[in-house]
Order: sequence, then C-alpha cells, then structure tokens
Amino acid sequence: MCGIAGMISFQENLHEQRHILEKMQESIIHRGGDQKGIFISEHAGLVHTRLAVIDPEYGTQPMQYTDGHELYTIVYNGELYNTSEIREQLQKEGCTFATHSDTEVVLKAYAVYGEKCTDLFNGIFAFAVWEEKQQRLFLARDRIGVKPLFFYHENEMFLFGSEIKAILANPSVPREIDMNGISQLLMFAPGRTAGCGVFKGMKEIPAGHCAYYSQKDGFQMRHYWKLQAEPHTDNFEQTVEHVRYLLTDAIKRQLVSDVPIGTFLSGGLDSSLISSVASREFAKDGRKLHTFSVDYRDNDKYFQKSKFQPNSDPDYIRQMQEYLQSEHHWTIIDTPQLVSALFDAVKARDLPSMVDVDSSLLLFCKEIKQNVTVALSGECADELFGGYPWYRDPEIREAYGFPWSQSTEYRLSFAKPEIGEILRQRADVDKEYQATLARTDFLPSDTPTEKRMREMVRLNMDWFMQTLLDRKDRMSMFSALEVRVPFCDYRIAQYLYNVPWEFKEYKGYEKGLLREAMKDYLPDEILWRKKSPYPKTHNPNYLASVTKLLRDRLENPDAPILQIVSRQALEQLLNGNDNVQWYGQLMTRPQTIAYFVQLDYWLETYQVKISI
Repeated sequence: MCGIAGMISFQENLHEQRHILEKMQESIIHRGGDQKGIFISEHAGLVHTRLAVIDPEYGTQPMQYTDGHELYTIVYNGELYNTSEIREQLQKEGCTFATHSDTEVVLKAYAVYGEKCTDLFNGIFAFAVWEEKQQRLFLARDRIGVKPLFFYHENEMFLFGSEIKAILANPSVPREIDMNGISQLLMFAPGRTAGCGVFKGMKEIPAGHCAYYSQKDGFQMRHYWKLQAEPHTDNFEQTVEHVRYLLTDAIKRQLVSDVPIGTFLSGGLDSSLISSVASREFAKDGRKLHTFSVDYRDNDKYFQKSKFQPNSDPDYIRQMQEYLQSEHHWTIIDTPQLVSALFDAVKARDLPSMVDVDSSLLLFCKEIKQNVTVALSGECADELFGGYPWYRDPEIREAYGFPWSQSTEYRLSFAKPEIGEILRQRADVDKEYQATLARTDFLPSDTPTEKRMREMVRLNMDWFMQTLLDRKDRMSMFSALEVRVPFCDYRIAQYLYNVPWEFKEYKGYEKGLLREAMKDYLPDEILWRKKSPYPKTHNPNYLASVTKLLRDRLENPDAPILQIVSRQALEQLLNGNDNVQWYGQLMTRPQTIAYFVQLDYWLETYQVKISI
C-alpha cells in the first residue's frame, strides 16, 4: 500500500508549486517510506509514497506510459488480486510489460479500456491517472471502499489525497467546519456520510465510484458498481459450496506478497478461518504462519460478561494457535498506553475517532509491523453474513433508524441549545437514513422480511462497515502496515446480497452459513463460538483517566469544544453513571467521554475555525 496525493490547477504553472507538493507528500510519508516520487507538468502535480509489497525493485511511482497518442501518469494505492488474469488479457491487446507490479497493469488497463477498466479489477485501490494531452484527471476507488480517496475543489484548483492531511498541507485550504461538519461530528461520528470529509469543502470519492476532472467539463463523478438484487437459484448445498469457494479463493489471492505476511487472530470465527486457510497454504511451501493477537493488561481481572461480549478471547486464541501451530505474537496494552494513543489516533484519522477502539488498534498495528509488512484481517464478515444483533433481533431490526445509533435525542443533548435547535430542524440523520434505504435494490418478489434484510445490508455497507474500514486503513497505515480484508471481495458481497436469510441463519446460528461452509477448517469450539466483538478494556482506570482528561480540558474557559458542545451536558456525562450507547456497544460512557476529549484536542490541534 501507499499514499497518493496531487494538485491540478489550470490557472498557474505547477512547476512553481513543487514545495507545496512536497509538503503534501511529506504529510503522508507514514503510509510508505520505501520510495517516494513526484511528477510535475504545467498544470498537474502527482505525488506518491510507497510501501513496497509487490515487485519492490521496479514498481516505483509515479509511473508513466505512452501509447503513441497520449502520455498517462499514474499514482496508485492498492493491491489487485487478479493481476495475472488482467495482464494476460492486456497482452492479447498488444500490451507488453516491463515490471511484475499491479501498478503497471492498472495503468495500461486504463490506457486500453478507459474508465471501464474498473470493471476488471478485483482488489482494494484508490488511484489517479493524469492524461497530459487531454489535460484530464481520472480518479477511482474500489467497489467496497477499503482504500480512501479525498478531494477538494475550489475555483479552478483541484486537490486529492489518500488522507485529509495531504489536502490540508496545501495552505490555500481552510481548516474550517460549518453546520454540515458539526452535524457529522455530533450526529454521525465516528461514522461519516458517504462522500463527506467533515471539513468545509472536503469530500471523498465514495466506494464504487470514479470521476473525471478537466477544465472543459469540470468535475464529473459516476457510480460504476453497486449491489444488484437478483434471484438466488442455488440450493443450500450449492450455496455452501460456492461460499466456501469464494472465501478460500479470496484468501489465497490475498496471500500473494513479496514481503512477510501474517494474520490477525482474535479467536473468533472470522479471523480464525482466515488464519486456518492461510496456514494450510503456507504449509504447502513448508512455511509457518505468523499470527497476531491483542489484549489488555489485567483485563482478566475486570472482564464483565454481556450479551454483546459473552466471553473473553485469550483462551480461544491459545486454542486456535495450537490448532494452527502458528508462530504467534501477543501485544499487551496497558491503560496509560491506551489513553496516550488517543491523540495519535486523531492524527491518524485527521478527525475524532472510535477512541480506544482506534488507539488500541494503532498500538497493535505498530507491533505487528515489527514482524510483517502485510496482514489479513476479518473485517466485514458480520455485515455480509448477518452477524450483528440488529440482524437477528426482530425488535432492533424493525426499529426506525440506524441500529447502532438510534438515540438522536441523546446526541442532540450534548449540543449547545442554539446549535441543537439547528441540528433538530436539519434532521440530517433522518434524511441520510431515508436516502440509504432509497439506494437499496430489491426484487419485486421480495417479502417484507427479505426487503428489510436487504436494507440492513445496505445500511451496514454504507455506514457501519465504512467506519470500520476507515479505522483499519488509518490505524494500520500510520505504521505502514498493509491490512487486507478477504471478506471485502466484491464477489462475496454480491453473492451474499441475494442469499436468503434462512440460509444465512442456518440452524438458528448467527452466520450459520459461514460456519457450515468453513466447518472443515476449524475446531468445533471455535466454529460454534458465539460472536465476540473487537476487545475493549474493562479496566476502571481507563474511565478514571479519560474523565480526568476531559475535566482538565474543561478547566480552560476557552476550550474549543465549548463553541459547539454544552458544558452542562459534559458535566452530566462526567458525573453520571448511565451507560447509554453513543455508537453501539463499541462506544458507551467511557468511550463517549474519550470522544469529547478527542474532539476538543482535534479542534485545538488542527486549528479548526467554526462557522455557524
């Protein structure tokens, strides 16, 4: 993986703006410091920082190609998992190749097929191609939205980058939020509306979209892929077999790397089956898989069972490690580390985040990078196979609103009264919820239950899953660790969108279809273990620490957060003992307190101007 950024301006000669491009490049150097490069022409500048994974010696960027008519220059962040098939297809079109990198395949696929090239790609990516003769920029992001791509367009200047900080490195971009940004921070965070970058004027290419920018036609974006409702004609046995094929094929494709590779291992179903498939593939070459787990110091003393987290992970991790005979690595995080990393998590995301859920992952990824450069992770199985409680609990499933954040009144209670009234009148949460439902594709024959299940998939893929993918990209790439997510193979998403719910809930189990499909890869104790989410600390010292942090920040009468948040509401939060959910079970009272610490820190550190 890599970092990309660029600037297009038809009003100035960008050779004179090299220092700005270098600042943009330096801001994302953490994403890959193996190599860096800059391309500058009169009206276009592209920058790249490379984490070398495939063909380290020859895959340098920006990369150029001319077909005799046009000069194409690409900066690319991602991995293709069907590189060899596309290369063979392009060779039949007359293309020759000088490297083994997927960058060259993407570049020449665009030169041959134009914007339709995205239809060929199976992978995770965000890239930009500048056409010198046409003076036109092409941008594209992968179908699921695993890799980020932000942009900013003002007058006749167009900026883009893998992260918000790359765009903010250009001094002409204001660090400002208006009511749209405030709405994102108070009503949606840590999620974001698709395409929104929170800062005023900051936007993002949504998942499955591509775009052109030129002086002649301006900015034009289109949706090149979305989930399609289709009749499911496979019986249960055929469905099980096809799911097994798709998932094992996705995992095997994602094990291709010219640098060391390992897997996350939580002891849960998703990461365990990825690790099992990977371990068997490694064994064919006599290699031993490296697996990685995280826990919190003294968490066994304070662990509290709940319906969301019925048991802790360590015993299952040890059992799975013995089953795999992997080279296993533990990361143990203590409370001071976790709290301190809350601030680096903001720097990694450029926004307030999922607090300790983010900061623990950031610390974990830093340790993983000491041993491998690439790791496979189990994100997105729950969204696609229906593993979350809101898929299975009829009361939650049928309730109006985003199932992980149904109390808009609770969130509104933190806003200053005048801001809260504006937010209430805007009704952004309701509008976005309705807009998401309207994007859902149905079949005329769908029953009410089937329609609702499709809506739940759409809600999860557009919102909850994007938040988790944001988190995984920023926290891992902050340490230049490439994380791949096999469940995000678009073939799996499309196939499962049309699988009947009774298949997915086989034998009444959450993700029953997945368990049945992969039963030969796991011991029974892991195969039938009830879902357990990403581990959180249960140490009371965490609550005490973040409470002190927020109290200390509120001692400043000019604390930036008080421009938009009610001091009284924050005092009630600090003095109360309720455990209302801010963002599902991942963010209850301790995490809500930590979120407001991050929000104040972000406003201060990023010098954010607030315009109401």
